[in-house]
Amino acid sequence: MNLTLNQVISEGHTRILCWYLNNTSKVQIARITNIPNWYFERTVFPGERFLFEALPEAQLEVCRSADTGVIVCERILCDRLRVEELSTAD
Repeated sequence: MNLTLNQVISEGHTRILCWYLNNTSKVQIARITNIPNWYFERTVFPGERFLFEALPEAQLEVCRSADTGVIVCERILCDRLRVEELSTAD
């Protein structure tokens, strides 16, 4: 079950469409933790990509288990994961 945005975020906030690709051979956990009252967490399998909506200032925290057993996490600003539309000239 995927829970992405909850209703606490008002319509006044501009959401952006983002995408993420797990290009590792490990299962990852992706979550947004820096936006109050917002719940987003997802299991991302190796090679999987997914789309999600977020605020531009949100950070996607991606964690995976290293071969040594240590949990490695990185944070990516969602604005850097924004889906860009290409305009086509007729």
